[in-house]
Amino acid sequence: MLFTQIFSTILAQLPSGRPITLPEIDYLIQTVATYVMFISVSLAVIFIVRAGITWMSAGANSERIDDAKAQLKSGIIGALIVLGVGVIINTLAAIVTRSFFCQLDIFGICIIP
Repeated sequence: MLFTQIFSTILAQLPSGRPITLPEIDYLIQTVATYVMFISVSLAVIFIVRAGITWMSAGANSERIDDAKAQLKSGIIGALIVLGVGVIINTLAAIVTRSFFCQLDIFGICIIP
């Protein structure tokens, strides 16, 4: 009984807000996904370029060449994973906003559902 009185008193003091809409959630998901994708792809490109530079500067040192090959392989796999996650996130965002099920979309308006 005391808990409900305290809880109702606290709730009465909170300011009223507005509900979060689906377009706001979609915008948030798209913004975060775009930012993370940009950073991740940039890092993958940096790792791939670094592997290429290591390979070019290795000369006849087979140990450094093997290290550069491993770095290149890791960079490419990382880029593929990042791009795959981006596809999954964009697909989920399209499903949440129901734009995934639209057959014909013109200027953001679904013509043929």
